[in-house]
Amino acid sequence: MTEEVVRRPARVVVADDQTVVREGIVMLLGLLSGIEVVGAAADGNEAVRLVAELAPDVVLMDLRMPRCDGVEATRRIRAEHPGTQVVVLTTFADDASLFPALRAGARGYLTKDAGGDEIVRAVESVLSGDAGLSPSIQRRLLERLSEPEPQPQPGPAEPPDGLTARETEVLLLIAEGLTNQEIARALHVSTATVKTHINNLFAKTGLKERAQAVRYAYGKGLVRPPAG
Repeated sequence: MTEEVVRRPARVVVADDQTVVREGIVMLLGLLSGIEVVGAAADGNEAVRLVAELAPDVVLMDLRMPRCDGVEATRRIRAEHPGTQVVVLTTFADDASLFPALRAGARGYLTKDAGGDEIVRAVESVLSGDAGLSPSIQRRLLERLSEPEPQPQPGPAEPPDGLTARETEVLLLIAEGLTNQEIARALHVSTATVKTHINNLFAKTGLKERAQAVRYAYGKGLVRPPAG
């Protein structure tokens, strides 16, 4: 008689700053077989803390959150807790959201119209070493791969909106997904100096958050999404 192997449920932390959305996701996951919700976080800092405390298998990560957004939280989790995988669960599927999240180490990417079965498949996929991407995200990546290689474009004669060279440099590092601490190390300055540069460039450009800064850098042609 063959002994059946029972696989334990995947232990999941949900990170989303909107209480109604977060509680709804937790409730949905509670109805699904193969998933056990072990914690819920209201921002990226809390998500990192819960991963350190609970060592979940997967974090379902929103991107637009206060204090510490999903990209920065993903980078920190993958660097500090490589045993935990990250699946992005967000409203946004634009290049400025998708590529920084994947570069930060997310193995899955779903939009919030995903059903329960799709979430379970994504969780199982990343735990088995595969990518957990929604069909629309897979199509976007294939489209990007099939696009002709863009010709190099000359850079702007001077930084846009009166940004200084240093502020522009900080903006480009933000677009690469670096945290304030990582930017400080890259530029050999203090974190406080980085925060000052960010405050200045936000004031000059009318930006309010890092995700907007990424889209701004793409829109001004300062950076381009990766081809693959």
